[in-house]
Amino acid sequence: MNSTLSVIREKVGGSIPSRSCQASIRTDLAPSTPFRARTTKSVIESPIGEPSGLEGSHKKDWTTTASAFQRLLKWLDGETNSEGQKYLEMRRRLVAYFDRKSCTTPDDLADETLTRIARRLEEENISGTEAPAKYCYIVARFVFMEHLRSSRQEDALASDLKRNATEAIAVFDQAQEDEDIMLSCLESCINNLEPEGREIILGYYVGKEREKIGNRRSLAQSLGITSNALSIRACRIRARLEKCVRECCRQSEILS
Repeated sequence: MNSTLSVIREKVGGSIPSRSCQASIRTDLAPSTPFRARTTKSVIESPIGEPSGLEGSHKKDWTTTASAFQRLLKWLDGETNSEGQKYLEMRRRLVAYFDRKSCTTPDDLADETLTRIARRLEEENISGTEAPAKYCYIVARFVFMEHLRSSRQEDALASDLKRNATEAIAVFDQAQEDEDIMLSCLESCINNLEPEGREIILGYYVGKEREKIGNRRSLAQSLGITSNALSIRACRIRARLEKCVRECCRQSEILS
């Protein structure tokens, strides 16, 4: 009987209003490329990695070349060749700066700062503008502000996603509750039909395709009526069921 009720529910339920509504969760969030931390040895032996994506799209594709990295080392050294020690010291100071700002990825932000400086040395010839250490901290401050703004946006988006997920779960639970109420009301309304009406509505929707046609023909013959008359009776019974289920669902909403 449960399968028959499901079929009748599809026929009857389309005109019965539900309390639930659809909810959607935005999924257009694209994850940002994670920073890559480097060891002290790799910092000296290879150029700084790709920018983190905190700058505009026309800048984030820029990659530090070997010549740009050497220009950065020379700019940090000034008049003397420290063999990369000035670079390592400046990087340690930048990591400490971002760590004091409670950043979760201080090494990555330090690398991003040095990457931007290397790009500007390459593209804008800033070598004579400020003392290297001072200029590094100026750029670091901008990197920090952009990181802070990006973190706030991510936090807001995470909060929004969590809220939407909670709403979606509530909607799903409500939809499941509505489904249970509707099936319960449908079963009750069918049981309240007179015996012949109950026999007609339960037998009318049994089977699929040709099997259903054969069942309806047999049902009409057992009742001593034509197939057309059976169809009219089933339609009228279904209309009564729709009204009964609608009223039952409405009463359930009032009681809840």
